[in-house]
Amino acid sequence: MTDSLPLDRPSPSSDGRTLEAWEVFRQEKEGDPMRHGGSVMAPDAELAVHYARELYGRRQESVRLWVVRRADVHELEDPDLLQPPLDRSFKKPGGYVMREKLAAARERSGQAKPKARSK
Repeated sequence: MTDSLPLDRPSPSSDGRTLEAWEVFRQEKEGDPMRHGGSVMAPDAELAVHYARELYGRRQESVRLWVVRRADVHELEDPDLLQPPLDRSFKKPGGYVMREKLAAARERSGQAKPKARSK
């Protein structure tokens, strides 16, 4: 058994202040997406920014940092919000697959597939 607390729970620092987990997102160069770089433990936002700058910015490996309190990050797991209920395949590069839809419509109507035209 260990005496340490999990990283997502505040823990007291040596001076009695409570340490919180802060997530750091970084951008390597202008135009790149922000990516999760890691986390730092700090008692407040000012020190979290300082620690993040030291860990992810001092070697000019990042052009932008976002520092967010872990408690303020919300997870979305609802499949209805993540998977749209409507068929939006027309927005994808492949578009609709018409062969399958036409074959299903012909089958429902009882019509045979028309013969290919000869030139």
